Formats: sequence, C-alpha cells, structure tokens
Amino acid sequence: MTVSDGGGVTVDLLTAGETMIALRSTGLLRLGGSATISTAGAEGNVAIAASRLGHRVAWAGRVGDDESGNLVLRTFAAEGVDVSAVVRDPERETGLLLFEQRLPDLTRVEYHRRDSAGSRWSPEDVPAALALQPRIVHLTGITPALSPSAAEASHALLEGARRQGAMVSVDVNYRSRLWTAEEAAPVLASLVRLADLVIASPDELSLVADGPAALLRQGVREVIVKDGAHGARAYTEEGEMQVPARPVQAVDSIGAGDAFSGGYLSGVLDGADLATRMDRAAALGAFAVASRGDWEGLPFRSELPLLRAAEGGALR
Repeated sequence: MTVSDGGGVTVDLLTAGETMIALRSTGLLRLGGSATISTAGAEGNVAIAASRLGHRVAWAGRVGDDESGNLVLRTFAAEGVDVSAVVRDPERETGLLLFEQRLPDLTRVEYHRRDSAGSRWSPEDVPAALALQPRIVHLTGITPALSPSAAEASHALLEGARRQGAMVSVDVNYRSRLWTAEEAAPVLASLVRLADLVIASPDELSLVADGPAALLRQGVREVIVKDGAHGARAYTEEGEMQVPARPVQAVDSIGAGDAFSGGYLSGVLDGADLATRMDRAAALGAFAVASRGDWEGLPFRSELPLLRAAEGGALR
C-alpha cells in the first residue's frame, strides 16, 4: 500500500483519542506500595512509535487543564509529536489508568476515565485536527466507546480524512470494559467501512465482518490480523501473507498491538512493500513486549536492527 505525499501536507500521521496518566504498581494494588507514573493510550502509543521512526506525527484529543494534562502534553512534546490540535478542557480532569502486572503476559487494568476530559472529545474539535492535512489518519475502536460525542467525532474525523484524500487506518481494538460486544459491533462496523486499512485480532475481526474477504469486498484495501505469539497475517486483493512473531523474552505485553500498528504505518509512509511493512510491525511489537510500559521501550529507527543482534551481546 502506498499513500500520496500531496501538497499542503503538514504531518505524515494523525492519531486521535484519549491519552491518560498511567500508574504502574510494582506489586499488588490491594497491598499498596510504590508505582511509576507515565502516560498511556492506544492512539498516543501509535503516535510515539511512528515519531521515533522519524515521521511527522500529531495526536489530537482532550486533556484536563491540570498537572496530569501537563504531563501528557510534555511527554508528547518530548517525543516530537505535534499537539497543536489538542484541547485543554477546564471542566474535566485527565483520565487515569492503573496497571497491575500479575504475570509477564497478564496485566490487570483499572480505568478511571468516565466523564474524563478525553471522553468529551467532540465533532467541534475535529476541524483543527484535519487542518494538519495528514497523509494518514489512524483511529482505534477505543475512542468511540468513550462517549456519544467521541463516537460522533470519530466518524467526523474519518469522513473528513477521506474527503481530504488521506488514507484511513482503523484498529478495531475492542475493550469489553468500556462497552458490550452488542453495543460495539454496529459502531465499529460503520468505522471500518470508512477505512483503507483495518487492523484487528481474530476475535475483534468477527465483530465487524465475516472474515477478511468480506472487508476487502467492502472496499478495504488491506486487512491485518494480529494474533499475538502466533504472529500476524495480511490480506489484500493479491492474496495472503503471514509473518511470525519475533522471539523475545516477554516482560510486559501491554502496548504490543499499538507498537505493531505504528510499525506497519511507518512502512506505509516509507512506501515499503508488504513484506517490509509486516516485518517492521513485528519488530516493533517485539520491542514493546520486551520492555515495560506502553511506549517507553519502543525503538528509534537506528535501533531496528537490534533484535537481530546475538543474544547476550553487547554493543561496544
């Protein structure tokens, strides 16, 4: 898949959604103790992944006019992500996530995001985001789950992106803690009908279509099915391609799917062929699994070859 670099483009990639403060407990939450403070949110993770790979990236959404919002904006600024379309909401607080890692590949997540600033993202906020003239707009199914206004804004963003000629990428990213499958299915199906690229796990795919072939018949150009340790498969009109997961020692599985998406979109922006895009996506997913945090361990472009270094080696 290629995406044009027409005149007037300000950013390569625009993502939109909710970014929150993330507290990661070093032990059981019920026992108290210490925690680390960072930021988290699917679309923000994708933005940072692509920015570290050298692309011009923006994130849009709402944060509170509070110290938590300051941390979110400071983090994006430090990672080279444009936040000019972000709205500071004086009436609502920035959302909060609590992470409790029980096993290397099992983390419990506690949300504190009801009526948060991020949930108040609305269609009125969309024009400022589209004014950035992105080549690609990426959205996940988490954003429309936040509130009716966020769902309306999600549709407005993707419809506006298509009118501007941008490529539309949708990661289904269903979250059962936010809405039921019955509530989510029609909304997510309407979003993927606007997409050029659809990314989903096998169970998420069943929420929006009867398999990849059905999405391709609807006009989707590529369908990527992420399947964790089993790797990922790409479906296009030309056929199917599979890439295995990179073998790494799992430290924290949170954020791996977002990293995969960021790597894949980076390949699209570079004009890379399908095999290269899938390989880069798998590499970023491996970096995410091998490090703690949603985005902290994601690689810069110069670090992409590190996964092929000898095990236990040292760079001297």
